[in-house]
Amino acid sequence: MKYPELICFDSIADNLSQFDCIIDVRSPAEFAEDHVPGAINCPVLNDDERIQVGTIYKQVGAFEAKRLGAGLVAMNIGRHLDTQFQQHGKSWRPLIYCWRGGNRSGSMALIFSKIGWPVAQLQGGYKAYRQHVNASIQEFANTIQLKVLCGTTGSGKSRLLNTLATLGEQVLDLEQLAQHRGSVLGDIPAAKQPTQKMFESRIWKLLKNADHERTIYVEAESKKVGNLRVPDALMSKMRESACVSIAMPMTERVNLLIEDYAHFVQDPQQLNHQLDFLAHLHGKEKINSWKKQALNGEIAKVVQSLLVDHYDPAYTKSISRNFSKFNQAQEINQTSLSNADFELSAKQIISNQ
Repeated sequence: MKYPELICFDSIADNLSQFDCIIDVRSPAEFAEDHVPGAINCPVLNDDERIQVGTIYKQVGAFEAKRLGAGLVAMNIGRHLDTQFQQHGKSWRPLIYCWRGGNRSGSMALIFSKIGWPVAQLQGGYKAYRQHVNASIQEFANTIQLKVLCGTTGSGKSRLLNTLATLGEQVLDLEQLAQHRGSVLGDIPAAKQPTQKMFESRIWKLLKNADHERTIYVEAESKKVGNLRVPDALMSKMRESACVSIAMPMTERVNLLIEDYAHFVQDPQQLNHQLDFLAHLHGKEKINSWKKQALNGEIAKVVQSLLVDHYDPAYTKSISRNFSKFNQAQEINQTSLSNADFELSAKQIISNQ
């Protein structure tokens, strides 16, 4: 076989493990936005160099830009060879890709093939991978079997998902993948949301590895989780799938939310900042009342009032309209926050498959 071998992503998506290493040669900024799962970043042009070459291309000409770029690319590939890839023997098989055209990945792939490594280059680069992800998520939505956990805010849906996972069930935790709890108060401290593309890559990877003959449990979500949008095909599938309705006493719901949102208890000013986003719905007088209670340490009162006045009415209004099988949902009464009760609820759900 002649190397570098040019490979289509569709042909290897289910067998990426055939490669010893997946190398993304794009700039660090491109890599951070999204990349093929498991890839490492070995840029042949860093962010500043890529800008420099692009500027020369626009202001001077293509020849001058290519001449500059060739020198930088050769220098960077040499550095990678002297460091990261020095220990690999001749049977080492990497897959290399860049954005689309293949110039950056082609340079590294050519040098690697001349060394003697059986290197593969991804045809169409990252753009081809993205096209595969988008098409696959739509296809997966037609084949997966979902069961949607519904319930008012604080009813333990996320904890129940985790419990189902510990019992060996398949779970699609969109809030975990999105690094957000899915409401105006849902920011997770010290956790930055991924990009939209990275979010979709995470969904694709999970669904690709799932057994589509078995149920996948997912929490009822709106179209957006924080700043991220749930893919339309997946959202449509969720809304037409079987449901489980989770109920929990108000006192326990308040306790759960205080546990999960402990950062607001520790820093009520942070909570008050987020409450401002609800002013258009509840008016300044109500918001100011909640803020005063928060500063006075009356977090439980604020939480219960938010549930009664904001979250519960919104849930009641939207759930039956958006999830067509909610009226036939299996009902689960989660009586406490104990691990034993969550396990009992999870087993009741599993037994009803």
